[in-house]
Amino acid sequence: MSGSSDLKRTPLHDWHVSRHATMAAFGGYHMPLWYETGVKHEHCSVIAAAGIFDTSHMAVLTVSGKDSFLLLQHCFSRDLERCIGRQPGPLANGRSVYGLFLLEDGTVLDDAIVSQCGQEHYMIVVNSGMGAKVSAHLREQARPEVTVNDHTDQIGKIDLQGPSSVPVLASLLKNPEDILRDMVYFSFKGALFPAASGSVYLQDGTPVIVSRTGYTGEFGFELYVSVSDTLSLWQQLLAAGEAYQISGCGLAARDSLRTGAMLPLSHQDIGNWLFAATPWSFVLPWHEKQRGFSKSFIGAEAVLSGRESSYTYGFAGYDPRKIPVEDDTVVLSETGKKIGRVLTCTTDMAIGRIGERIISLATPEADGRPVDFQARGLSCGFIKVDKPCRSGENVQLSAGRRTITVEIREDIRPDRTARRSIEQVRKQTEEGRR
Repeated sequence: MSGSSDLKRTPLHDWHVSRHATMAAFGGYHMPLWYETGVKHEHCSVIAAAGIFDTSHMAVLTVSGKDSFLLLQHCFSRDLERCIGRQPGPLANGRSVYGLFLLEDGTVLDDAIVSQCGQEHYMIVVNSGMGAKVSAHLREQARPEVTVNDHTDQIGKIDLQGPSSVPVLASLLKNPEDILRDMVYFSFKGALFPAASGSVYLQDGTPVIVSRTGYTGEFGFELYVSVSDTLSLWQQLLAAGEAYQISGCGLAARDSLRTGAMLPLSHQDIGNWLFAATPWSFVLPWHEKQRGFSKSFIGAEAVLSGRESSYTYGFAGYDPRKIPVEDDTVVLSETGKKIGRVLTCTTDMAIGRIGERIISLATPEADGRPVDFQARGLSCGFIKVDKPCRSGENVQLSAGRRTITVEIREDIRPDRTARRSIEQVRKQTEEGRR
């Protein structure tokens, strides 16, 4: 690929190239888009079995020391005093939370997952190329007692996603039942940094962080190891997953899966515009009646004063056809008036329509999936418009001579598994193998 020599490489780069992956620039790295099996196979593997993604391009930061909690309360959109559970309690050791780092004008610097690794010790995962920027932002706000470290390119990260993730990972872990038994969604175990509590090891003695998180909407894990251990872990996962039809997956499947799961891509679906009315407003620390926030944080006043200035919605089409997202791609109302622009448009290849209802390959037959259901796929994505739209309303996406009709949706791919318990997913996998 022209210009690839100027791009950074993950520890798995040579493996991708040797398997004839289609490579491209992403976030300053030379990354695999898909392998010879193709995007649809990779996407559907995560729905039905398991897939692994090289996500070592993501940046990992640590924040530690006295007043580190106060720093994050000031800079992060979630209220860390009330962010865990249905009756929200505080962030605790071994738990993680998703949110935003906003600037004073209410625009998005980046989204992130913050994990509490120990007393006054936090791990933060941000997007590719954002480690230095988020670190600088935190240091500008930090008191002397707080240390912010950027571990970009020092940590290997692999995402293992799909319902067969449990047996695949369990076969590699030392004491797997002790590790996995009580792991709930957005929890983690293991340590790679000084001052972090608890250790988890693979059978070969490799230290690893195991996190019940992911970017597909499906059950799975995100795994963190040292850079030198990344290739070995990748190869072990492929070997252990062979009996479960595991697939190596590229960024194209990651994009189509996250979109069908209503998950935003930072700097595309949220970014350098005011964070206003979006499907992801849960990241803000609202009081119960959403008239104000439970804490003060950077960007709060701008968000409150401008939250009705624009509206972001998810959509699903009526067939697999999608539209290119370019400068001239616009959103038209039912009367043909321009009302906004398209942020993301891709195809979720695991879904289709039965009448007015969207069905997934993962939808149980008892819940309406026909025995002979064949997913054709549906276009889906996000739009940013200047007027409120109602769920079920049709709009048109237009780019030059190409126009498609899509439906405004509060959700897209049904019957996702991300929040299911380990026991539920283990049972599902066992039944599927009978």
